[in-house]
Amino acid sequence: MTTRAHGTFDVTLDPQTPSDHAQAANLGQWSLTKQFHGDLEAASQGVMLTVQTATEGSAGYVAAERVSGQLHGRSGTFVLQHNGLMARGEQRLTITVVPDSGTGDLAGLEGTMTIDIVDGTHHYDLAYTLPAAGAPSR
Repeated sequence: MTTRAHGTFDVTLDPQTPSDHAQAANLGQWSLTKQFHGDLEAASQGVMLTVQTATEGSAGYVAAERVSGQLHGRSGTFVLQHNGLMARGEQRLTITVVPDSGTGDLAGLEGTMTIDIVDGTHHYDLAYTLPAAGAPSR
């Protein structure tokens, strides 16, 4: 059964000196720090690579972040993988829990997250499944 977690988060992006490979590919590199509030009470740290094209409104990013805290009262960590595209202003974003990345009470976590920004506030919706307490994960 799929469960939904809702709330807000604060995010800080800090530019990093890109690796030689990132510089050669004209990519931006950022550190990512978040604090989640609501059904997910957690903090995360990650890395993001970005690219902008010569066409206004077209860009892309990939990121990975390790989330550590409590999801509906269950403690542990998991990793989110982001794939974001903007094609001439039209956005497409996929955020997925990396398979088998859950630890502690979050072992076996599977799911996807959506993000909506309203009046400058970041809102998340995490649709997820977890094995029953005490059940072995796959």
